[in-house]
Amino acid sequence: MPLETFHPAVRAWFEERFGRPSPPQAQGWPAIARGENVLILAPTGSGKTLAAFLKCLDILYQQGVRREPGVQVLYISPLKALNNDIYRNLEIPLAGIEAKARKLGLPLPHLTHAVRTGDTPQQERKEMRRNPPDILITTPESLYLLLTSRSRDILRTVRYVIVDEIHALCTSKRGAHLSLSLERLEALLPRPPVRIGLSATLRPLEEVARYLGGTGRPVTIVDAGARRELDLRVEVPVDDMRALPESSIWPAIYRRVLELVAAHRSTIVFVSSRGLAERLAGQLNALAGREVARVHHGSLSREAREQVEAELKAGRLPCLVATSSLELGIDVGAVDLVIQIESPGTVSRGLQRVGRAGHVLGAVAKGRLLPKYRGDLLETAGIVREMRRGDLEEIRVPTGALDVLAQQIVAMAAMDEWRVDDLLALVRRAWGYRDLTERQLHGVLEMLAGRYPAAEFRELRPRIVWDREAGVIRGREGARALAVLSGGTIPDRGYYTVYLEGSDVKLGELDEEFVYESRVGDVFLLGSATWQIRAIEHDRVVAAPAPGRMPRMPFWKGEGSGRPLELGRKLGAFTGEVAARLHDPDILQWLQAECCLDERAARNLVQYLRDQVAHTGLVPTDRRLVLESFPDELGDQRLALLSPFGGRVNTAWGMVIRARIRQLLQLEAEVTASDDVIHIRLPGADRPLDPEALVRIDPDEAAELLLQEVGATPLFGAHFRMNAGRALVLPRPRPGKRRPFWLQRLKA
Repeated sequence: MPLETFHPAVRAWFEERFGRPSPPQAQGWPAIARGENVLILAPTGSGKTLAAFLKCLDILYQQGVRREPGVQVLYISPLKALNNDIYRNLEIPLAGIEAKARKLGLPLPHLTHAVRTGDTPQQERKEMRRNPPDILITTPESLYLLLTSRSRDILRTVRYVIVDEIHALCTSKRGAHLSLSLERLEALLPRPPVRIGLSATLRPLEEVARYLGGTGRPVTIVDAGARRELDLRVEVPVDDMRALPESSIWPAIYRRVLELVAAHRSTIVFVSSRGLAERLAGQLNALAGREVARVHHGSLSREAREQVEAELKAGRLPCLVATSSLELGIDVGAVDLVIQIESPGTVSRGLQRVGRAGHVLGAVAKGRLLPKYRGDLLETAGIVREMRRGDLEEIRVPTGALDVLAQQIVAMAAMDEWRVDDLLALVRRAWGYRDLTERQLHGVLEMLAGRYPAAEFRELRPRIVWDREAGVIRGREGARALAVLSGGTIPDRGYYTVYLEGSDVKLGELDEEFVYESRVGDVFLLGSATWQIRAIEHDRVVAAPAPGRMPRMPFWKGEGSGRPLELGRKLGAFTGEVAARLHDPDILQWLQAECCLDERAARNLVQYLRDQVAHTGLVPTDRRLVLESFPDELGDQRLALLSPFGGRVNTAWGMVIRARIRQLLQLEAEVTASDDVIHIRLPGADRPLDPEALVRIDPDEAAELLLQEVGATPLFGAHFRMNAGRALVLPRPRPGKRRPFWLQRLKA
């Protein structure tokens, strides 16, 4: 790598601290120096951050005193915690390079950096506007708010935009929102900025590169994603998962987790929900007789999260039980083991989580996975097999998210008058909106201008003025406040903030429905500590410590997502492959070698499939589904359609089945779906249903039935509420006001 092209102080500092560049640095710096947009894929601990930042800093140092005050480098990450981490980690090179310059007797401009997120105090924001930092570290939401305020002027000097953990953004509406914000930013600038994307795990790179660059902008791909060495094992801590000695597998899981924690310096335990994180940490501490485990999840206060992150990084915390809040690139220090309770759900998530162990280049990533039941064991085994192969799920960038577009249009119109033609051209430069038609844009503008197709919508206030003759739009009074107060894509989950009694200290958040079920005096668990409710107010819960009291376990709704179809197909094929080997005398050894199962896990998995074959003669695969029919205890007919294709497919298919049963039997079937099965109950049916009628449905008819059925489902109501909120048609209540979810859904 041409380190000789760097400023002498930058080169001297880097060579003294690191010696030579890592592959992503050696390949990324020349492209950045040439002014190319760059996507850098590199493993954990390989210096991705410096691969993006150091050449940007070097160019700023070499240009000397800046021509005008303003942000030069804009760094965007999906997590506030990651932003704080980057801020601290940037202090080292900035201070080190300045020290080297003084030692060498070289003049060097002083570069400043700052963080701007929802946690940034108002006074700091005002100071940032008066004296903009050279480097601004922020989130997608804070960038949107900056662009929709007078403070956007500090961004008119941006030369480099770095998007970290881009894989965590580009597959969602949050990513669609960011792509439009980047186009709005570019419209402010005299020249396009260099866009730099960073990621550790994703596929295909080409699609993510197109998302990063947008329409018509080439992106150089730096693929330094060498596969890490993995030390994986799937463990079952009981002999037979059908006959649990304590009527539950959890006591055995608690003991095994504690054994693993005791045998390692620092352990992260990943779980699927916040409630499980609280319960597991509490049980581990009770079993150990002292505090060995703390929790980390999104409903804890910022101060509580930062405290446990610091303790983990310093090596003072033996165990941290976490949700996806600790999944991304926060520096976790010398963690030497990751434990995953239940299946990680996807191959990429499994690799991301296990990769938190050995967080340095070349270190072995050590992970232990503990499934809860036999179906979970089957999924875990299949995912671990794909993790060893490095076969990730494909990234899919959402296209044409009109609710997100509506929100950004209100924000843009609130700041400037826009020609509709110019607006369409800007929006189409974002990759997810490249195929947006003029008719679609006009439909969104009609809605925002208050031109609705029916009288029932008259109470919805227009958000913009659309002058068709002049071909321009502008914001109505209050549009900017609406865009700021109700902006972003992260849906309102209806959480209550929990405050410590007698202070303004935030302890965390509780789900709205959990609070509705609680009373003053109740004791609950939060942050692995027990608290008593002292007051429930319209927007907050006041609590006091309650050590030694028996707590209720809180819950948070809306967590988790269904299995991807791509993974469902792979798991179906894996199930068929294992079933074909059931009579092979070496099957246990094959499973242990192929899927990293311990002996008890292998025996339980083989017995699980043998039980299914004994019951139905077949197992469901990617090429064959199994439909079981049986009476329940009331004599009603029940059916179970075994399908590995995941909850997204199975939920939609279940709606089609419900509609078909209504056609055939004139009754309302009870249908539920999960990642592995569609359950059907026929209450009071006067004749049995021929199962063949459920699976032999013409695809075109199925699509028609689904469209008829979906509008009346609670799932549709919940998503419509979220979309209406994102589009600013159904704005959030004013600060201090609370509108229950059932009322929001009714209004939507």
